[in-house]
Amino acid sequence: MRADKIFLVGFMAAGKSTIAKALAQKLDWRVKDIDELIEKRERKTVADIFTHHGERYFRAAERAAIKELTPLQHVVIATGGGTFAVPDNRLVINEHGVSIWLDVSFNTVLERLPTDSRRPLAKNLTTMQALYTSRQAAYRDAHLRIDANRMATEELVEQIVEWMGA
Repeated sequence: MRADKIFLVGFMAAGKSTIAKALAQKLDWRVKDIDELIEKRERKTVADIFTHHGERYFRAAERAAIKELTPLQHVVIATGGGTFAVPDNRLVINEHGVSIWLDVSFNTVLERLPTDSRRPLAKNLTTMQALYTSRQAAYRDAHLRIDANRMATEELVEQIVEWMGA
């Protein structure tokens, strides 16, 4: 599949930022991370934004970042875990690029999550499990699903490059 933009989607700790950097390097494209863009613009961490302004404010900042990124070409974009779960975001992403779901099990998420407070939606295990389950339906709308549980970064990148025909 040919495209000039790749959006990596999936739950927190799926490896979106890591794979985005490696894939962009392999393709000789730029890399953008929506959470990083928001943090720079707001001069706060995602956790601080959630604490001080709430999720609704953060999602608005996320929508603005997506609009800013859609005109770019030859870019790999790491989305936040909830970005693709928002129907309007999903529509824009799928219209303007290729969406690739890095699918990981809930157990893999738990293994990969840091024990600090950088992930505001990971504070309560029951709530996080419900969020994980609810987002699965949205992620299924991605153009490609990749099982990212145990594969090395290089293998995932090669699988994406092969699928893209690049």
